[in-house]
Amino acid sequence: MKITTIGIDLAKNVFQVHGVDERGHLVLRKQIRRDQLAAFMVNLPPCLVGMEACGSAHHWARKFQDFGHTVRLMSPQFVKPYVKSNKNDAADAEAICEAVTRTNMRFVPIKSIEQQAVLSIHRVRQGFVTARTAQAQIRSVDYLPSLASCFQKGSAPCEIS
Repeated sequence: MKITTIGIDLAKNVFQVHGVDERGHLVLRKQIRRDQLAAFMVNLPPCLVGMEACGSAHHWARKFQDFGHTVRLMSPQFVKPYVKSNKNDAADAEAICEAVTRTNMRFVPIKSIEQQAVLSIHRVRQGFVTARTAQAQIRSVDYLPSLASCFQKGSAPCEIS
């Protein structure tokens, strides 16, 4: 009953872990709190670990690789077809565990801390650009009522100051 593949559904405080052996038989299904996950994974023999890609997944992937595990991250849209029953954390962890073993699965490269920092700077900049655009649009909407008198039927020619 050696665990060869683990699927982890990441959340804020409680993670769901699903582990199978080389035949695909269930060996482990467990809920683990955030502060217990690293201690749990360091005690496992090296195995294949699958997770859905998100910001915290890259952190955990780097940590699990330091423990000797092989970590693969997948986009959630590619894991979704493997969910067998109702959408819950246990079903998601099972689907992740199954999806990570597929040969045709596309994986997300694990990002370093520096790569994540650069991405966060780009996202902040994009937020500023979006806010600036929204503010410019609001200003143009404020300016439109003064032009409305120009377009009224039968009004005198409009002078814009």
